[in-house]
Amino acid sequence: HDNRAVWDELQFIPKTLVDTGDRGLKTTLMGKQYDLPFGIPPMGGTGMACADGDVALARAAARNNIPMVVSGAALTALERVKLEGKTAWFQAYLPGEDDVIKQLITRVEKAGYDTLVLTVDIPVGSNRENNVRNGYNAPLRPSLRLALQCLAHPRWLFGTALRSYFNHGMPHFENMGKQRTPLVSRTAVRERANRDHLNWEHVALMRRLWKGKLVIKGILDKRDAVIAREHGADGIIVSNHGGRQLDSGTSPLRVLPGIVAAASDMTVMIDSGFRRGTDVLKALALGAKFVFVGRPMLYAAAIGGEAGVRHALTLLHAEVDRDMAMLGCNTVAEVTRDCLMDARGFDGLF
Repeated sequence: HDNRAVWDELQFIPKTLVDTGDRGLKTTLMGKQYDLPFGIPPMGGTGMACADGDVALARAAARNNIPMVVSGAALTALERVKLEGKTAWFQAYLPGEDDVIKQLITRVEKAGYDTLVLTVDIPVGSNRENNVRNGYNAPLRPSLRLALQCLAHPRWLFGTALRSYFNHGMPHFENMGKQRTPLVSRTAVRERANRDHLNWEHVALMRRLWKGKLVIKGILDKRDAVIAREHGADGIIVSNHGGRQLDSGTSPLRVLPGIVAAASDMTVMIDSGFRRGTDVLKALALGAKFVFVGRPMLYAAAIGGEAGVRHALTLLHAEVDRDMAMLGCNTVAEVTRDCLMDARGFDGLF
């Protein structure tokens, strides 16, 4: 809830009578130029919302020349997403085990990815009471309740579940480590062991092994941002995992300015709670170099597949472009803190 409420605490101060007829949204991120200042973050299990959901997201991102990050919890093998979607970012959930880290880095490198994202905010699974109430589990457990839910949603049953099964067989969590866990099973368990042993020594190992860009995702403490920079990270993603991990964990936007100041020349990106073009611009104004927008793209994929994601990206592109014109900004670099004020304050009143 706070991920959404925080946006209302900031308001814009637009500049008027500025010629913005030649404005553009191109953004340079860690040495590469993208057409937009936002991309698609890693989202696990996308194949449950949309048949070939990971490929749909990757193709839509490639068409718009923005990054899409393949999730370590994807139901599509990272090699296939790279081949079909041309994405170059992969996100890993890793245990504190050197051999598993080495094996995954070798696999990701061989597949042709150039940016590796390590998620660090899930040392243990969170207490997601909503999933307990609605009966969701990963992998799904066969039951009468699950069967009735499937029958009550025939569009999903035939358009997503059975379509995926007949095209590619039983979906599996393909990129988690040593084993391929099936999506539906009475007894199988996704690999989560030893994530609570993961530490900065493992980041140092990854930095030695991985020759591409290394990004740490899940940073909320500016002291951790400093340590990430000292360990050779090329960038960080300020994130609270969409608010689904630690109850009362702060909204990323609240800590963004302090992290940007502490990060020095390291690239700072952000996700969690982004829905509108104004959200994107507020984060850019507070110092983020790039924004990742997840849930709207997942919903779009669930409704319309690749075409739905392309439409959602078009809508968000139009919002950011329109808002920049009304702010009096021609480039993303011109969206600075001068464009913002605290909504609870009264400038010049005293």
